Amino acid sequence: MYYPFILPEKTNFDVSELTFQKCIIAGNWIMLISFLIVSVCILINFGFEQNFSIVTQIACHISTIIFAASLKIGYVLRCVGAHGLGNKEF
Repeated sequence: MYYPFILPEKTNFDVSELTFQKCIIAGNWIMLISFLIVSVCILINFGFEQNFSIVTQIACHISTIIFAASLKIGYVLRCVGAHGLGNKEF
């Protein structure tokens, strides 16, 4: 069993299982935060663009690309942890 966002205080994992569990947790947090930032940037760029300056819109366009890439990195990190714990299908 794996824990999606936090580790319980008492676990009976060995060192390698604990490392892969931390990979899953870190990947999940990176994906969650990146998704929220990308969502906000898309709303600023395409939903409420009349309320923001051109500098803010440019920054959000760039941030959309950067945080979409970090979302993919979080997914790869999560897959590494899941594969290390024995999951073979993703």
